Amino acid sequence: MNIHDYDRALYYTHRSQWDNLLILMVRTKDQFLSKKIEHFLHAYNFSRDYKIIETNLHSLFRYIDHALENQSIDMETLVKVE
Repeated sequence: MNIHDYDRALYYTHRSQWDNLLILMVRTKDQFLSKKIEHFLHAYNFSRDYKIIETNLHSLFRYIDHALENQSIDMETLVKVE
């Protein structure tokens, strides 16, 4: 997994760069990240209920946090093994 994809997703979301977030959604190899971005962008563009947009945004953030935690754990085990 590419840790830079998670950083980009956070950056693009923070800066409201939806076009770049869409490009990241297409290019990333992490299918879960892609799906979370897709759900958020769909809600942002088509939903009139702010609660749905907020729920999808928080879901995206929770997944990124989870993925980065697991990434750091994997890196720690690699360092210990070597």
